[in-house]
Amino acid sequence: MTDVLEARSSILHQPKAVWAVAFASVVAFMGIGLVDPILPAIADELSATPTETVMLFTSYLVITGVAMFFTSWISSRIGPKKTLLAGLALIVVFALAAGLAGDIETIIGFRAGWGLGNALFISTALATIVGAASGGTSAAIILYEAALGLGLAIGPLLGGLLGSISWRGPFFGTAALMAVGFIAILVLLKPGAVDGAARPAPTRLSAPFRALARPALGILAAAAVFYNFAFFVLLAYTPFALVPLGVGDAISLGLVFFGWGVSVAITSVWVAPILTRRMPRTRVLWLVMPLLALDLLAMALFVHSLAAVIVGVVVGGMLLGILNTVLTECVMEATDLPRSVASSAYSGVRFLGGAVAPPVATLLAEALSPSAPFVAGALAVLVSVAIVILGRRWLRAADGLQESPLEEAQAISLGDA
Repeated sequence: MTDVLEARSSILHQPKAVWAVAFASVVAFMGIGLVDPILPAIADELSATPTETVMLFTSYLVITGVAMFFTSWISSRIGPKKTLLAGLALIVVFALAAGLAGDIETIIGFRAGWGLGNALFISTALATIVGAASGGTSAAIILYEAALGLGLAIGPLLGGLLGSISWRGPFFGTAALMAVGFIAILVLLKPGAVDGAARPAPTRLSAPFRALARPALGILAAAAVFYNFAFFVLLAYTPFALVPLGVGDAISLGLVFFGWGVSVAITSVWVAPILTRRMPRTRVLWLVMPLLALDLLAMALFVHSLAAVIVGVVVGGMLLGILNTVLTECVMEATDLPRSVASSAYSGVRFLGGAVAPPVATLLAEALSPSAPFVAGALAVLVSVAIVILGRRWLRAADGLQESPLEEAQAISLGDA
């Protein structure tokens, strides 16, 4: 009987619609790491500084974060399918435009438009997978995080391969793959596939902002701001730290971050579930976040060692895979809010946290030393875990524990304030 139940809950037993959204999610997340291997090449070809170049991340993440707050409002009115398709269409258009651009400022602008499409897609994709998948919320989130990991792994590899031909190649490649994802969702995602409802209940425009007043979601979002700062220090700054060590070409950088992305995928799918079966989710965060801080400190200490930096990147990927999955599960389980609202609010805040990291990291490196960004990332992670520990009384639901009537009443009062 147990074997049957486990088979039923397997992430591999999913409707075609879920696989279509998961495939498009892989391609969407490829866009995050796609530019990593070509950052030095873009800086060289377009005579841009490192800080100007990493604005490709910042413009993308700022618009993604801001737009995330409104995706649940849009999705609840036009439906998840149309929202997903609109997001994919925007990514196709702006990725193609970025590949045709001739200067760094124009590419930064088109990456912002890309971020708008990404916001419409990513926030809705998480709610769609959770709503349409079989096997419960945890299985759906593992599938979503697996898509994230695969996208983060394949993105740098594809970016490196296409970037070795031209820095424009990765942008054109993304546009083509997103077009395939658009067709897959158009054909396979049927009305009513999400939570069995063809017409979603309209969501108030203020819902994601009001959701952040819920103590549990507010605490997790605050922790995610600092966590994502560290995430994007590792992702966006490390290519520039590797260039002085002899790894500056697109293929080499692509291989390094391919290893990072594979690590994210493996631990998010296999290791995170093992840990959360044995201990509360918040305890996993308490244990793994300090390990990520130690990893970043080690990279700072051995920033002039190629082997140490590469090992630090891969180990960081392992830890990030666990944390991504556990944080997402916490968000989905911590409140009784609609999934699309919780996803929009949490994702909006965390992407804004990530947007700050790339330019801050390069400016710290220029003003202080190449190791300074990694130290800043480590400190940000420690702040994140402190927030989770101090807010643990509000995160009981995230651990599968029921709040007392008094705690529930306090949470509702604060959320409606």
